[in-house]
Amino acid sequence: MKIRIVRTLDPGNWSRFVEDHPQGNIFHTPEMFQVFERAAGHTPGLWAAVEADRDGEHNPGEERILALFLPVEITVPIGPGAGTILGGPLRRFTTRAVVYGSVIAAPGPEGEQALDRLMEAYRQATDGRLLFTELRNLTPLDGLQPILDRRGFTYEEHLNYLVDLDRPPDEILQNISRRTRKQIRRALRKGDVVVEEVRDRQGLADCYELLRQTYAAAEVPLADGSLFEAAFDLLVPRRMARFSLARVEGKPAACSVELLYKDTAYGWYGGTDRDYGAYVPNEVLTWSILEWAALRGYRVYDFGGAGKPDEEYGVRVFKAKFGGELVSYGRNTCVHAPVLLNASKVGYKLFRRLGLFGAARPAGTPGSTQAKPTLPGGLDEEPKTDGPLPPSGARRREQGV
Repeated sequence: MKIRIVRTLDPGNWSRFVEDHPQGNIFHTPEMFQVFERAAGHTPGLWAAVEADRDGEHNPGEERILALFLPVEITVPIGPGAGTILGGPLRRFTTRAVVYGSVIAAPGPEGEQALDRLMEAYRQATDGRLLFTELRNLTPLDGLQPILDRRGFTYEEHLNYLVDLDRPPDEILQNISRRTRKQIRRALRKGDVVVEEVRDRQGLADCYELLRQTYAAAEVPLADGSLFEAAFDLLVPRRMARFSLARVEGKPAACSVELLYKDTAYGWYGGTDRDYGAYVPNEVLTWSILEWAALRGYRVYDFGGAGKPDEEYGVRVFKAKFGGELVSYGRNTCVHAPVLLNASKVGYKLFRRLGLFGAARPAGTPGSTQAKPTLPGGLDEEPKTDGPLPPSGARRREQGV
């Protein structure tokens, strides 16, 4: 069998491969690729191994895809308001790649051989150009770990919570911790917290402001509004994303963004206004999302990460309250430029101390052409799913997005 490494795919063939693959997820789709294309500071790349014909060629639209790898290069912005993305040689100090859905390969020896060739080609093209590449595994990859390890992608344990939605909502609620369940029921009786689906740009702007506050409290950079605008414009009409907002006395108090694909709802981003903490809007909103997803046939809610087993993680405590199964599918990291990575860690700590990270502009701001920042380069510090994580040694506080 001849294998060819390609950087483009026919969208229809690409979609079918992901849809048919048992481990294909939202982050493998052409639609999610397009979302990242629209977000400044994000540069998605497509790497695929396909079966070539006898002449070593392939016919787009007809090729047999054997392995797929979609790294998103992310550059951390710095400066007042975090509106500056460094270019030229300095870009190497602030850019790494995250493979949000990890890799997928056709079952059997052919897929394994193709993945091995694919990772070899990627390493040859990437070493020295990026700080590191991180694979975020959303499913078990035990059979592929020997290949990843051989190609320099070191495995580390990483936790997550998965909530079983394939049951009546009352049973899901009953499985939530007793104290949280009582808080939710009390809040629902009082009616102080009202949950709504975001359907317009004003609601999107309200969500982004809550995210901005949450990230500011964590002192880490936040993705520019363009990322959320792209998801809102491209994914929501296809029912591949949903934006939710909890209000208290009409004021935005908590928000959540879910990605939707196959039978899974993925917690992607979330934020809250701490001034409304006594009303437990986060708990009410999370329960509302679980109920909504269960009633519409989704079978799993993926909380998007719960940190490393040997490290304290406050958000893990919050996620644990909702009765999910604790799993560890781990992450794989390959360091491409060790010296630059060590220097970037020092620089990141300095910039953070000086307050040089932040959001450039809110989502929904019309006509802005300001440079658009992205998620933190080297931390797991977001408010709902896990954020970009560097190899061991960097400071971590993991807040979900």
